Amino acid sequence: MKHQIVIIGAGTAGITVAAQLLLKNKELDIALIDPAQKHYYQAAWTLVGAGTYDYKDTERDMGDFIPKGATWIQEYVQEVQPDDNKVVLRDGTDVTYDYLVACPGVKYDYDQIPGLKEAINNNGVCSNYVDPDYTWKCLQEFKGGTAIFTQPATPIKCGGAPQKIMYLADDYWRKQGVRKDSEIVFATPGSVIFGVEPFKSTLMKVVDRKDLQLRFFHKLVKIDGEKKIAYYDIVKEYDKLSAVCYNYRDVGAEQHVEGHVAIKYDMLHLAPPQAAPDFIQQSKIAHQDGPTKGWINVNPHTLQHNEYHNVFGLGDAAALPTAKTGAAVRKQAPVVVENLLHLIANEDELNTDYNGYSSCPLVTGYGKMVLAEFNYDGERDSDPLLSKVFDTSKELYPMWILKKYGLPYMYWNMMLKGRA
Repeated sequence: MKHQIVIIGAGTAGITVAAQLLLKNKELDIALIDPAQKHYYQAAWTLVGAGTYDYKDTERDMGDFIPKGATWIQEYVQEVQPDDNKVVLRDGTDVTYDYLVACPGVKYDYDQIPGLKEAINNNGVCSNYVDPDYTWKCLQEFKGGTAIFTQPATPIKCGGAPQKIMYLADDYWRKQGVRKDSEIVFATPGSVIFGVEPFKSTLMKVVDRKDLQLRFFHKLVKIDGEKKIAYYDIVKEYDKLSAVCYNYRDVGAEQHVEGHVAIKYDMLHLAPPQAAPDFIQQSKIAHQDGPTKGWINVNPHTLQHNEYHNVFGLGDAAALPTAKTGAAVRKQAPVVVENLLHLIANEDELNTDYNGYSSCPLVTGYGKMVLAEFNYDGERDSDPLLSKVFDTSKELYPMWILKKYGLPYMYWNMMLKGRA
């Protein structure tokens, strides 16, 4: 089986690229490889987990969004063999290509944390990444005690999601009258709540207003789901535990041995560790060593592979030093499309415009949102038109409306159609 352009993954990146290509040239021979029957708008799962959005409204039939003129290959990828311009499917079929676009998304790597696979979706251990309906159930059933919200040590899609649900949980528990009997802890292996100003300062004000405890340099290493204990390594030298925390309080059910802490929880929300799919990690299109080992090896500005020039990578599986979000894909896709068309036309000049733009809609409570937009340099990169009307670094109700209604509409009706 041979196609001019093969796209691995019919998620946000794959469908957007295919749609934009076919809008520019409907004669292109494009195949999308993805076994999924459903397509999800995962950005709304934070709201599902807080009981303010219906899960079924985030789901559509995949077939409704495969662009007209593209071939949909409903099978899993087994191998990528760039030396032979070939993708091998799980059923043994070889799919050859002139050009490859790799955007398969990420997998959840539960094995990185012992006990996680057994604990998830059970006995108060929840994740909006896995089952946001169960998160909402846990929020409703929580009657006080210690609630931990934790971030993994790996790159993850939508890096702000583990804290967004915490802010919403605090709001919900205050309305239910159980917040006064609760301790909320945010545990992260990182050193800050958010890396870009002025958004960081806004979020720290939220932390103070809500009286949340932040524990930095805390890497989750094990979960005992039966005893409801989360074990952390503290990945920085310190003299006392409070030195790596903010608003530190002993929650009264923790054991602390130098460099390690075990915290008993009543509810635990986490983002599972994430990695590129195995067939990417095992392929030559991935970095073979170093800190980005296993992620797709592409030029950060052109999205072209650094060794195989007929290969492009974008989206969550690409080794790009920016947040893995759908907003990033919206800026990456046009660069990939333009550069593919340049190659097809035998034109040497490539578009180098991708500057690492990404966006994190940080919901800070019901009816409140901060829209953090930034680039590779860790600088604010807010939309100039939106910024004329709103200061998106502040908690605003219009940004909540954008999150709940505007962005989903744009996603389904414009972005996946190649028009945004």
